[in-house]
Amino acid sequence: MRIRHVLATAAAAGSIAATPAQAAEYSSALKIKGVQYDAPGTDRNNCATGNTKDEYLTIKNYSRTATVNLKGYVVKDAAGNRFKFTASHQLQPGDYVKLRGGNGTDSDAKNVVYRDNCNFMWNNDKDTIYVYKPSGSKADVHSYTKTGSDRDRNGYISFHG
Repeated sequence: MRIRHVLATAAAAGSIAATPAQAAEYSSALKIKGVQYDAPGTDRNNCATGNTKDEYLTIKNYSRTATVNLKGYVVKDAAGNRFKFTASHQLQPGDYVKLRGGNGTDSDAKNVVYRDNCNFMWNNDKDTIYVYKPSGSKADVHSYTKTGSDRDRNGYISFHG
């Protein structure tokens, strides 16, 4: 659920107060398209037989003209778990990448980067996903709850179309 800060005017006091309504919208071309926060099946944090690769975050370049290099971007959750893109991954306008758990071979052709970590990153009940630019400023932020955000209960939530 996105939260935007809207200014509301307090008529009686004549003052202006910030009222949260939805999440802040950032001016980045790079945004969270969606998250498979609950991998299908029973969660298993095991590199050999686990299913952390089935949990993923889809990040998309929504620019119509600019290519975005993911090198230096950081993805975090509410608990402070983080992943930093250390290699160059060029996202052309409209292109996306799936950041998957587990181990694997990163591939621009297959639009996939692996965290090389066999622990789940996203909580199955609720979490907040942060994407930071290499400068440290926020590119996008989304919070979700299983009961409030995942209407069809399939473990996947779409944020930007």
